Amino acid sequence: MYEIKTEIDIESTSEQVWSILTDFPAQSSWNPFIRSIEGPLQRGARLTVSIQPAGAKPMTFRPTVLVATPNVELRWLGHFLFRGVFDGEHYFQIARSTPGRVRFVQGEKFSGLLVSLAKATLESGTRAGFIAMNQALKTRAEHALSQ
Repeated sequence: MYEIKTEIDIESTSEQVWSILTDFPAQSSWNPFIRSIEGPLQRGARLTVSIQPAGAKPMTFRPTVLVATPNVELRWLGHFLFRGVFDGEHYFQIARSTPGRVRFVQGEKFSGLLVSLAKATLESGTRAGFIAMNQALKTRAEHALSQ
């Protein structure tokens, strides 16, 4: 298994951050990494997610929602081709850190036969995509709160 984990503090509420994160139709207007998400936000549902890591071509996949706890966590599991080849369990977690501030954690646990071959790409493009998305989410949430 190989994991990428990123964190950012956001001066906002967990409700506001969750609202932005799960407003799927608006993803393309602010999110530099996840360009679109479609599907129901409920455990067991299949989503259609399009991502574009920095310097890479867009990719679309159909993960299954594992957790959709409002204001706390969204987690899904996707596969490349079929289970065991290249699997990714992506998670977004929101936790109150101090009054008026939350800690947003975005990460992914990768497993499967091809993961060792993809580590360099994951460390560069995927990590950069997570960081860019985290910063864009922070900017959007803090701007919304100030209005």
